[in-house]
Amino acid sequence: MRIPAPRASGFTSTTPVPLYWSAYGAASAPKLVLLHGGPGAHHDYLLPQMLALGDEYDLLFYDQRGGGRSKTEDRAPITWRTQVDDLGAVLDEMDVDPLTLVGYSWGGLLGMLYAIRAFHRETRHVPRRMVLIDPAPVNREYRRQFEEEFSRRQNGARVAELRAALAASDLRERDPDAYKQRAFELSVAGYFADPGAAHDLTPFRVIGRVQQSIWESLGDYDLLAPGELDSVHCPTLIVHGRQDPIPLASSEAAARAMGAELVVLDGSGHVPYVERPEALFSAIRGFLRRTD
Repeated sequence: MRIPAPRASGFTSTTPVPLYWSAYGAASAPKLVLLHGGPGAHHDYLLPQMLALGDEYDLLFYDQRGGGRSKTEDRAPITWRTQVDDLGAVLDEMDVDPLTLVGYSWGGLLGMLYAIRAFHRETRHVPRRMVLIDPAPVNREYRRQFEEEFSRRQNGARVAELRAALAASDLRERDPDAYKQRAFELSVAGYFADPGAAHDLTPFRVIGRVQQSIWESLGDYDLLAPGELDSVHCPTLIVHGRQDPIPLASSEAAARAMGAELVVLDGSGHVPYVERPEALFSAIRGFLRRTD
């Protein structure tokens, strides 16, 4: 799918590593800071679908350190604290206030980690509200369950059938680019409620060493422990696909801890902006309008 050019873009100048950022939507509208998943990926794969919010809001994306256009040759481990500190520096440089965070997948967990530190007065910008879309598991046990479920789906009969159909086709010879696109879609088909619905995706690359170092830095993390998510006090919406391989119980527990609103999307896995876009954006718009 074609991704439109941003209204503005550049690299940060105050972060330890220059981080690529891009802005879409109306500059005079309320700002939303969107945090992509991964970790170790880049923001492009949320586009163009997430730009649906650009008619009412100023959308600020950035590539987190180690991925996309924010790659670095520094081999020092990138940790979850690195990412939280970088987010704080981006907000300082861009002078984002009031702060609305919209985090998807790992970006949802990053938003929660940042908010915990903010409400412990360890950062300058405190979120006024948050939207968390299919956030990554809030503790190590839920992450274990997710890993098992995703592996089961990705190695299941339905994905195998789709792969066999691609291999039997002449798409590789007839249209190599379309073949690469379809091969990428099948590599993430296990995230979908219906693997056959894995279409219209912007391909992305995850930098393995970055992903590994961040998850290792979290260790046996548990954001449900006292003093963690229960310290976050701002209006929060959590949207979770009922068929997401990430356990729904993880988002339910997070919602209870933060007193957040939880919307469960039937017929959606981990990619609601493709699987159930109308329901997703309706829920987000309603929440943002109520809390504007």
